[in-house]
Amino acid sequence: MRAVTVSRFGGPEAVEITELPVPPVGAGQVRIKVAAAALNPVDAAMRSGVFGGEGERIGLGWDVAGTVHAVGDGADWSVGDRVIGLATGHRTPLGTHADYVVLDADAVAPAPAGLDDAHAASLPLNTLSAAQSLDLLDLREGQTLLVTGAAGGVGTHAVELARLRGLDVTALASADDEEFLASRGADHFLARTRTPGPAAFDGVLDAAGLGRAALAAVRDGGTYIGLWPGREPETERGIRVDALDVRADGARLAELSRHAGTGALLARVARTYPLDEAGRAHASLADGGLRGRIVLVP
Repeated sequence: MRAVTVSRFGGPEAVEITELPVPPVGAGQVRIKVAAAALNPVDAAMRSGVFGGEGERIGLGWDVAGTVHAVGDGADWSVGDRVIGLATGHRTPLGTHADYVVLDADAVAPAPAGLDDAHAASLPLNTLSAAQSLDLLDLREGQTLLVTGAAGGVGTHAVELARLRGLDVTALASADDEEFLASRGADHFLARTRTPGPAAFDGVLDAAGLGRAALAAVRDGGTYIGLWPGREPETERGIRVDALDVRADGARLAELSRHAGTGALLARVARTYPLDEAGRAHASLADGGLRGRIVLVP
């Protein structure tokens, strides 16, 4: 089978299409025939060496949508089930950008009703990141939340899920995104050219990675959550500072998949590329400016 890998670090030119054996399925696992797999910023970070692994062959891809191809002992799935899943890990030999991938059965969930594979594949990493970040924030109904980078993949889902939790949500993004974010549940909007009011929010989800500028918007004793462990700012004014380390969670993903099926979570696809054109897809990601995920379709 084909898999997208890197054996040296660099730009999109470092991306390789490698021939590998179809992976065996073990106890408690399922093998998925990949129908679509999203390309995320974390893949670009892995490709460029942010997470290390010099001299290793590293597989790319975290999100997957497809059908169950084989079932290991003790896995409660059936061949042919349409599923989505999340493969975590920064330095593994095989990711989801491949013809087949093996995941633990509890990292897999039913695909959302009514969505095609490309749109379904855009959901696992971004929706789980948003949901688990909100868990870390631990805000109560009615409290105030600022989401930076609110028009991005994680940010938009955070706005949607925060609204479902009854939080008072302010979205920080490009001025062009104000109407869109209001439609997804933002109560208030700030253009990213403006500085949020100092100490104004009970919590901040810093999806844009603004660091200290976002921390300044948190009230004394509030909470700041970032998305890149190790890059969060130093705490001050009694603020609890933490960063998400996203976890695969099939049960939670099933709940999020149901929300996507009803339209409460919006799956957005900007472009699709054949698996063999993964290098072009990485170049498109590097160019930026897209709303929605780039998706590889084997």
